[in-house]
Amino acid sequence: MPLKIDTEFIFHLLSLSKNFFLSTFNSLMSVLKEIILANPRGFCAGVVRAIATVRLALEQYGSPIYVLHEIVHNKHVVQELEGLGVVFMVELADIPPGAVCVFSAHGVSVAVEHQAQSLGLRTIDATCPLVSSVHRMVEKYHAEGCDVLIIGHHRHPEVEGAAGRVVGRVHIIASEEEAETVQVVDPERVAYVTQTTLSQNDIAGIRKKLEQRFPAIRGPRSNVCYATENRQNVVKELAQKTDVLLVVGSKSSSNSNRLREVGVRAGMIGYLIDDATDIRPEWLQGHASVGVTAGASAPERLVRGVVHWLQEYGATVVCELPGKEEQVSFKPAELDQQDLRK
Repeated sequence: MPLKIDTEFIFHLLSLSKNFFLSTFNSLMSVLKEIILANPRGFCAGVVRAIATVRLALEQYGSPIYVLHEIVHNKHVVQELEGLGVVFMVELADIPPGAVCVFSAHGVSVAVEHQAQSLGLRTIDATCPLVSSVHRMVEKYHAEGCDVLIIGHHRHPEVEGAAGRVVGRVHIIASEEEAETVQVVDPERVAYVTQTTLSQNDIAGIRKKLEQRFPAIRGPRSNVCYATENRQNVVKELAQKTDVLLVVGSKSSSNSNRLREVGVRAGMIGYLIDDATDIRPEWLQGHASVGVTAGASAPERLVRGVVHWLQEYGATVVCELPGKEEQVSFKPAELDQQDLRK
């Protein structure tokens, strides 16, 4: 019996295959046309203050100026300041007695302050004022007899500095699991603060667990700073206009990592890059537009470098979201008055 061939079905399959091939080919060959810049992006007031503090110290006291840890978490900023005569140190004990030492924007513990004094260092505190406000809350809650829970990342310098403002009855909570298991002295006397560079999504689940376990817990909605929140909100706006996001910021930057995560949760493909040299052309294949933002410690010149790279790749249109104008500013920190008398 001869085999019957359904020619109509065969032609239908061929048509589907052709359409699929053409669609895939056109997608891969589509040329990047538009760059959409987030606004606001880049430096926040606390970072501007910290960098200005170090530059002012260089002008007033000359090099070398020592900084405990990175002044902000951006390798380009650190390298630029090193070129001006700044020395970044991991340990206070390695700084020569009598030298000028700047505490980074992330803040330090009371123990570090006392150690610097005992070593004869002249100190300048470049802690972001918004981080300092968290320090005051930790001290206040602790003085009132509360166990203080700090929602944040273990080993992050901001969190370590905040936890080190008091001794005893302070706990770092980095996950919902830790929120479920933390032990306190009195469940009726518990308070919390948060790291300033988290996202609301990071905080919400942990806070809910804590409120379930400790109904009397006290604390703010969050201590996430205005700049962190503004930049995250703009990333959500970008997600309505493009599906690829480049975040300019160093891998060590908490707020830059959160920007990428917010973008991914909003449906974009997100990449964290130190600068334009990290971009891979294959990331852009099949995409007509790309969103660009920058973490709060990333200089605008790095964003310009990324825009230039994308234009060389083929983008012809650069637009910027209207955004929210940030008018917050802080004066640079200066040498502690006690150290001026040394």
